[in-house]
Amino acid sequence: MNKISLILLVTLCTVFTFDAKAKEGYQHFPGVFLGATHADSETDFTYALEYEYKFSKQFGAGFVYEKIDDAHHGDGITIKLASLYYHFGHDFRLGLGYGEEKIGGYHPHSENITRVNLSYEYHFKHFSFGPSLSVDFIDGETATVFGLAFIKPF
Repeated sequence: MNKISLILLVTLCTVFTFDAKAKEGYQHFPGVFLGATHADSETDFTYALEYEYKFSKQFGAGFVYEKIDDAHHGDGITIKLASLYYHFGHDFRLGLGYGEEKIGGYHPHSENITRVNLSYEYHFKHFSFGPSLSVDFIDGETATVFGLAFIKPF
């Protein structure tokens, strides 16, 4: 799926489901993610800003801005991706994202990334947190991302 197709899909979902309300009346779910990424026999600290807009109780879309400072032997990675989410069962969330991975260092370059994500959300009065597991597909390689997201819905 190319970037234009993904942007069109997210836009169409927004237009046709704009009036639907999410669980508990919340539609905005910003969060901070802390975890680790395992790729090429290395595991590096990972942190990210996340956001989801829920169109309905089951569907949402959002974005992730992620940093892995020590990846690629210290060159660092920045990931930007857009995601579609499906909420099912009791607080499970399945996500599919597409975006760009930028590698820094002496030979900086970018690659396309596709992410499949599964998370479970624990809800409290004014916040949620959720363990998360993602598998990234980048240029024929895979990486596993795991950690916790801290979310403040409104």
